[in-house]
Amino acid sequence: MEGAFLFRSNMWSRNNQASIERNQRRLDAGIMSKHYPEVASIVISMMYKQKGTANPIRRILNFSRGSYAIFKVDCLSDDCVDGGFDMSRIITSMIRNHSEFSKGELGCNDNGPRPDHSAIVYEVAIQYA
Repeated sequence: MEGAFLFRSNMWSRNNQASIERNQRRLDAGIMSKHYPEVASIVISMMYKQKGTANPIRRILNFSRGSYAIFKVDCLSDDCVDGGFDMSRIITSMIRNHSEFSKGELGCNDNGPRPDHSAIVYEVAIQYA
């Protein structure tokens, strides 16, 4: 019984630490309207594909002027190690060039044992104020 409690306690501690770190990254990133006052909204639409699964998952992320200016999308793979899809360069380049639409494909930035385990096909739409 004690081992199960320690496992749950350690799992809670890791999840709690990850949540604290995620919140700190958001605070460090700041609010979108402060960094990009010319942007009214950003919509990221993606199809998430994972090796070994038949059906891709559709995900849509909406950013408004009050959203945190952090554009890293978490990977959905259970065994992904610090991976995800960093859309920051794509979005900042679009804003710098005043582009309204971009599409492409990104692989997960995983540091674990399974490279190329997942990818997204994305479309980014930016509406300017």
